Amino acid sequence: MAQNQPEEGGMKIIYSPATDVMRIIFRDVPVDDYNEEQPGIKMDYDLDDQLVAIEIHKASTLMDDPRVLDHQILPSDFGS
Repeated sequence: MAQNQPEEGGMKIIYSPATDVMRIIFRDVPVDDYNEEQPGIKMDYDLDDQLVAIEIHKASTLMDDPRVLDHQILPSDFGS
């Protein structure tokens, strides 16, 4: 598997302190197109126009510490 790619079926979050860029990869598929929704926020799409990844520039300005991740999975009946 290529470096910086999510495991099969998994999501991956990559943060580079050197460039202050955070990349959230939802699926390991080729990117066909992208759209910069707002300055510094890029959305990547596959051939079927499905979201593949989000890239956030100047990530440290949007959160306290982009090196810290709190991952939670809610129960399936949450919010029902």
